[in-house]
Amino acid sequence: MAEPDTFIDEAMEYMPQLYSAAMRMTHNAADAEDLVQETYLKAYRGFSNFEAGTNLRAWLFRILTNTYINSYRSKSRRPVETELDDVEDFYLYRRMGGLEAARSSRSAEDELMDWFSDAEVKSAIEALPDSFRIPVILSDVEGFSYKEISEILDVPMGTVMSRLHRGRKSLQKQLHDYALERGLAEDENSSQDRDGID
Repeated sequence: MAEPDTFIDEAMEYMPQLYSAAMRMTHNAADAEDLVQETYLKAYRGFSNFEAGTNLRAWLFRILTNTYINSYRSKSRRPVETELDDVEDFYLYRRMGGLEAARSSRSAEDELMDWFSDAEVKSAIEALPDSFRIPVILSDVEGFSYKEISEILDVPMGTVMSRLHRGRKSLQKQLHDYALERGLAEDENSSQDRDGID
């Protein structure tokens, strides 16, 4: 059992990470601030139930995610504006396959991602449905393991893996569309049409 008087010392260091995740969920600075404030209020009230020595960061993210799902998403609140300045660099998204991809050398995906701006990557992420976007944020941005994401979202690990796979595939499709618009890739249908012409 955690002591309530240690809450500020232990939990407040995660505020920037929680705010960043809240921005990705809500797409709006005011809503993100409200979401983080509500998360900390709930966490403070329930801190005596937190088991000291376990993963406080994951516990806080679970509260944040559940609060978003239960409150903000159900209200269908949409942003009036998107504030790119409030979101840090999407360097982990430049590794589309996760952290394992490029420890020793740059992969083809890494090099491909260099062609996209942060705004294009952010837009592709924001276009994902919540059920895919939240696992992708928790995994590829926040660095949580499948097991931790499973606990945060209270879904089986297989569901986490499936949603991550589908979310990443959707991101790749979005980014492929950007590449087509910028002339960095060929449309597969047009190249097949040309191949059939002798």
